Amino acid sequence: MPDLATGAVVFVTGGASGIGRAAAQQFSAEGAAHVVVADLDIDGAGRTVASLAGLGSSVELDVTDDAAVAAAVDDLVAEHGRLDIAFNNAGVNDVPHAFHDLDAESWDRMIRVNLSSVFVCMKHELRHMAAAGSGAIVNTSSGAGVVAAPGLPHYTAAKHGVVGLTKAAAQEYARQGIRVNAVLPGSTDTTMLQSFIAGDEGVAKIIASSNIHGRLIEPDEVASAVVWLASPHAGMVNGQSLIVDGGGLVR
Repeated sequence: MPDLATGAVVFVTGGASGIGRAAAQQFSAEGAAHVVVADLDIDGAGRTVASLAGLGSSVELDVTDDAAVAAAVDDLVAEHGRLDIAFNNAGVNDVPHAFHDLDAESWDRMIRVNLSSVFVCMKHELRHMAAAGSGAIVNTSSGAGVVAAPGLPHYTAAKHGVVGLTKAAAQEYARQGIRVNAVLPGSTDTTMLQSFIAGDEGVAKIIASSNIHGRLIEPDEVASAVVWLASPHAGMVNGQSLIVDGGGLVR
């Protein structure tokens, strides 16, 4: 079996840690020609690049900034000649709120970072992929993209929105040789989740119990699904939402 990303130029957002770092590492190990790791945490992005099996570079990027994203993608294509794969993974979480207590600032930040940024990134990625007549995009949604996350109406709305954006882009660009899919992780052992748990063993047990296997998902386990979705082995998979949650949503 050939490497899943042989010769590909790959763009990963939110790549300083967690699922983004694991995906960047797996793309590189699977033969990518170059992996560009984007994150506001430029030091973390640099550490990801240093861990790659092959070539990579890092860029400090606010994925909610349209002009900055346009420049980052344009620079990538100018330097490497093309963009083959994009993994739009950057996102944030929040502490639970009662619906009626959720303030507008928290709502706006969540929608901006977790949903609008995916639109912004896809817009500029698709511009180059459409010109080339090929490409694959994977967006990070969540189990909250198909069921409601308790106390997180803004997170739920944003992640449902990512699923909708994925379907819209997949439908529009399929005949231009571009596939767009989403990965929907369950509770994954990332820095973001650990900050949410905040050392509370009771909360940790409740979250782990959402996985039938009784443990948190590892970032590598989600990254493997991402790399497969972006690979030629998933050549007829388009507009889909792949849930990687250990089977929690089958119950």
